Amino acid sequence: MTTASESKKTETALLAGGCFWGVEELIRTQPGVISTQVGYTGGVVPNPTYEIVKKGTSGHAEAIEIQFDPQKTSYENILKYFFKIHDPTTVNQQGNDRGTQYRSAIFFLSPEQEKTARKVKELVDVSGAWKKPVVTEIVAAGPFYSAETYHQDYLQKNPGGYTCHWVRDIKF
Repeated sequence: MTTASESKKTETALLAGGCFWGVEELIRTQPGVISTQVGYTGGVVPNPTYEIVKKGTSGHAEAIEIQFDPQKTSYENILKYFFKIHDPTTVNQQGNDRGTQYRSAIFFLSPEQEKTARKVKELVDVSGAWKKPVVTEIVAAGPFYSAETYHQDYLQKNPGGYTCHWVRDIKF
C-alpha cells in the first residue's frame, strides 16, 4: 500500500537571499530540483511588478520558488545549500544590492517546514561558519507572484550577467 507521503511527487520551497537571479542559477543545479521560478513574496501590494518591488516600499522580497523531488533531496538539504550561497548575516543586503527586497528569508509552507527551517538556521548559526549572527527571517509564506518573463532564467539567457552569489566551502 502506498502512503500519502510516498505518492507525493514534488515539494515546494520558497526562499529569498538577495537578487533572485543568482539564487536561481545556483539552486537549479542541485540534485532533485525539478524547476525554479523567480518572483516576489512577503509584501503587502497585490500583483507587484519589478518596478514596484525595486523601490523597496511594497514589503516584497525577491524570492525563488523551488519545486523538488523529495525522493532525491530534502527540504533540509535545500536549506543547507541556501545558507552556503548567500550571506545570511547581512540585514537587507546581498553584495551591492541593498533594501528590504534583498533580505534573507525562508517562507515556510507547513509546520514541518517551519520546524526544519528553525533547526537548520540554528545549526548554521552555532556552527561558526559565519562570523556574525544569522539574521535570516523565518516567516509563513503568503502569496508568491511570478516575476516578469525577462527575469526568469536570467543568467541562463545572459551568461556573465550580474550576480553576487557563489557556493562557499563551509560546513554546518
